[in-house]
Amino acid sequence: MNLFYTATDHFVLSPAIQLAFWGCAILLLDTWLIPDPRKRRWLVPIFVLPAIVLTAIALGKQHAYLVSEGAREISAFNGALTVDGFALFFNWVFLISTLIVSIVSYRYLEIEGEHHGEYYGLILLANCGMFFLATGTDLVTLFVGLELMALCFYVMVGFLRGERRSNEAALKYLILGAFSSALLVYGFSLFYGMAGATKLSVIVKAMQGRDPWDPVLFLAMATTSVGLLFKISAAPFHMWAPDAYEGAPTTTTAYLSVASKAASIAFLLRIFLGPLDVARPAWEPLLAGVAILTMTVGNFAAITQTNVKRLLAYSSISHAGYMLLGLIAGNDTGLKGIAVYVLVYTFMNLGAFLVVIALRRQNIIGEDVADLAGLAKRHPGYALLMLVFLLSLAGIPPTAGFLGKYYIFLSLVETGHYVLAVIGTLYVAVAIYYYFRIVRSMYLDEAAADTAPLASTVGLRFAVGVSGLLTLCIGIYPEPFLRLAHTSLLK
Repeated sequence: MNLFYTATDHFVLSPAIQLAFWGCAILLLDTWLIPDPRKRRWLVPIFVLPAIVLTAIALGKQHAYLVSEGAREISAFNGALTVDGFALFFNWVFLISTLIVSIVSYRYLEIEGEHHGEYYGLILLANCGMFFLATGTDLVTLFVGLELMALCFYVMVGFLRGERRSNEAALKYLILGAFSSALLVYGFSLFYGMAGATKLSVIVKAMQGRDPWDPVLFLAMATTSVGLLFKISAAPFHMWAPDAYEGAPTTTTAYLSVASKAASIAFLLRIFLGPLDVARPAWEPLLAGVAILTMTVGNFAAITQTNVKRLLAYSSISHAGYMLLGLIAGNDTGLKGIAVYVLVYTFMNLGAFLVVIALRRQNIIGEDVADLAGLAKRHPGYALLMLVFLLSLAGIPPTAGFLGKYYIFLSLVETGHYVLAVIGTLYVAVAIYYYFRIVRSMYLDEAAADTAPLASTVGLRFAVGVSGLLTLCIGIYPEPFLRLAHTSLLK
């Protein structure tokens, strides 16, 4: 065992080093090095840009090395971290989400009166935790990454210190998150007891030949699954999501809904396609029931919502159910479908929340469906982009959302899960109903006479435009994005 920090270790860890360094640097700048609060407001967010650029360069170098050497993966720290196509794919998704959210946070936090530099530091540190969830191949590494990400989000959800609902959401999220983490650690301890190691590769070998219904393996699977399903807000472990989404700053809600869910999906795939793969006969029917329940709860609860953030929260729950269907199928098409879904979900869900962010202006919260009334007349560009995002979330062609659902349903048909394919298709019709409540409000309802102009900035317009463009481009010309998704398959 090599106990020294090698060049390979540094090469693999370099993106996380950049994120952690700049995240901590922002905290120091905000606290000590820039005493003038007026300068801090505009100067501290600028330091997010070099963090994103240098992290992107580090990820690009890792990709270039894999391509030039014809290597499938790079391992570091004695197998605790592994850079492969899977890790790179998800890390790019995290970084893009971080960039978009950072761009739109300045104006929003100014309006809320809570513009503090540590917010940007927390965004970068959360991204650092996500890096370990995508790259980690050791139980300890994965858990440390999960908790780093979760701790940052606990603080970010309660960032609006003067609002009761933000404080309440953060407390609920913290308590339930700690409970789910405890169950997850208990499951990990059982894996360690059975394998005598924490590395996934060693655990996989130790699990081979075990009966899928072995009581200890089943208990490890059950407790680990509960912890992981909580993180992706799958029913019946979804109860934190609507309150957290509604109470958090909308920029945090956007980040939590896409980056955190993508990181948790990466974590879930590492575990279910690794140590728990031998127990597929046991967990496949259980996950099928969870997926159906998740789509049922998410879609039907969304129908009754008048708050857009809560509606999108329940929508996010239903999307977790669709992603679980790809794992249940388990073939290459299903895994590619999950990757495509994560990619398109990032842009279409971020885009929808960005429009909600634009609705927040002085003395107007702008989170109800009624607040979107007449948006097509007042701001036709935002209304059109919101329409694109909602069509994509519903899975209507030629938007990117259709592509994600197509590959999920195709994988179910290929593997003979016809009932799940039919149920998933029927729930698309339910989703169309509640998404089009927002469309109706934008295009058919009359706006209030004293409606204030949107809090639109150059950064927000750029972020919404890019999200809308990619949502359409992925649906119309999907080939390069499908090739990118194919590189993420776990071998």
